[in-house]
Amino acid sequence: MKLAQILITILFVQSGFAQFKNQYSVSFDNAVHHEAKIEAIFSNLKTDTISLRMSRTSPGRYAIHDFAKNVYDVVVTDGHGNEIEVVRPNPHQWDISGHDGTIKISYPLFADRGDGTYSQIDETHAHLNIPATFIYAPSLKKRSIEVVFNVRKDLNWKIATQLIPEGNNTFTAPNLQYFMDSPVEISNHSTRSFKVTSEGEEYTIQLAIHHLGTEQEVDAYFEKIKKIVVQEKEVFGEYPKFDNGTYTFLACYMPQVSRDGMEHRNSTILTSTNSLADGGMKKNIGTVSHEFFHAWNVERIRPKTLEPFDFEKANMSGELWFAEGFTSYYTKLILCRAGLISPEEYINGLTETYNYVWNSPARAYFNPTEMSYQAPFVDAATSVDPVNRENTFISYYSYGSMLGLALDLSLRNYKNSLNLDDYMKMIWKKYGKQEIPYTHNNLFTALQEYAGDTFANDFFDKYINHSEIPDYKTLFADFGILMDNDPKKAYYGALIEFDENNNAVISNYPQKEGPVYNAGLDKGDIILTINGNPYKNPEEFLNLMTKITLDKKTPITYLRLGKKITTQIIFTADPNIEIIAQQNPDKKVLEKRKKWLQAK
Repeated sequence: MKLAQILITILFVQSGFAQFKNQYSVSFDNAVHHEAKIEAIFSNLKTDTISLRMSRTSPGRYAIHDFAKNVYDVVVTDGHGNEIEVVRPNPHQWDISGHDGTIKISYPLFADRGDGTYSQIDETHAHLNIPATFIYAPSLKKRSIEVVFNVRKDLNWKIATQLIPEGNNTFTAPNLQYFMDSPVEISNHSTRSFKVTSEGEEYTIQLAIHHLGTEQEVDAYFEKIKKIVVQEKEVFGEYPKFDNGTYTFLACYMPQVSRDGMEHRNSTILTSTNSLADGGMKKNIGTVSHEFFHAWNVERIRPKTLEPFDFEKANMSGELWFAEGFTSYYTKLILCRAGLISPEEYINGLTETYNYVWNSPARAYFNPTEMSYQAPFVDAATSVDPVNRENTFISYYSYGSMLGLALDLSLRNYKNSLNLDDYMKMIWKKYGKQEIPYTHNNLFTALQEYAGDTFANDFFDKYINHSEIPDYKTLFADFGILMDNDPKKAYYGALIEFDENNNAVISNYPQKEGPVYNAGLDKGDIILTINGNPYKNPEEFLNLMTKITLDKKTPITYLRLGKKITTQIIFTADPNIEIIAQQNPDKKVLEKRKKWLQAK
């Protein structure tokens, strides 16, 4: 511990200040080897035994991550430096007894993944996700917390975080929930800020960006961010009441990080290997749009199933189709409204998500609520055994995005005065602004109130409680949007990739009831001939596929585990469609499209 930090700690103890706060300090002398040194003091303890833990989850994530695996060499003493008894009831917990009312703990943390879930430490930055970094005391969750960051002055490091600054690299949080929800970027980053007003309050919106580009690139990127910030406020009619009057974008666009975005109450983590040069502005800006929308939808418009957030087990919510999915719907719509992409780019860009969602066989197994329940298995979760998600799972981000699109267009077609923006405003005023957690039924009854019983009953019954496909062709028609496909194109129902020998390999588990699946082929099989014809390269393979007669048996030879097998496949027409913005629609249609997209 550095001398200045020791003096600060002594001062706190002498004044009695430490009795009311859990205190941490962290230093980075061994950053080159991805280590932080962390020390903590828990004082004024009233019970003989106290449990300390490392979190197993992280706010904004729904899966288990077991952060204790990167903590080691844990030393526990009492307030006088005497080692005391420690029992480990499980891999995440330290039960400590025999203390003198104070516990001091120190440990190194290894951290080398820069994203919204984990921490990363090297000589370019200390990118800290709090649950992945600090041991905590569950029984002291209501206490305020103080942390001192001993930054590397030799690396010109600065601190960016939503934690409350107290001076001298010291920050505080009012309680454990806020602390755990407050990521920190410590680096030689650039900053930008501007002011916004809402309901008589002024807020500072700031960007802290750690990257390898120029200040001119930061200026250009921040102008895009400002447009998004202003445009998203229009959906809800006002900004949230940001604590401490500030919202911070913590952007880390460095080669060693992992691509991610993670929302927090008054900040967001943005990580990407795409620099602002080389197309990075366009590639990264969508995450900005998505995460800032979360300042309303999920941070304050919050499912009751996620309150309070549990750091000891997976957090499961059936409303992620709304919390994540409707946010995903607005992600690119806001880019269009802010003038960052054209209406044609937005409309044509719906194609990929539409095909992914509505051509999936997974709808036979799970409705949107049940898809949301899968989050602990898929949200950055890992497993060693293979899974059959090609057939059983549709991302609640994508599924909800398509439902948001359907609801918005359905409302606008039902009555000219209705739209999804105003429904979101209603949800905001009823639940988000007052920070009253909502339930599935609350979303339903709010839609009843907004659009009437018939409309709400129909939408929720068909598309939320069940898995029917909305009539997009009819919905699109009034907005000058066409749906097109190629009825002669053969469909595999599986992904084909070519190996180093130009062999066509089935690279995923085939889609259930698709042509490849029904013919008995599986992942890893190598297609050798089609209609008795071999091929030498991908071009020849694709040419053979153009000569297929659909809906008739086609002989095919494939290789499985070294054995040649001949069978027959009935190829069907490709169900994938292309969504196209109609050029020069009539005036009435164009006006309706403009009212929806509000393009600048």
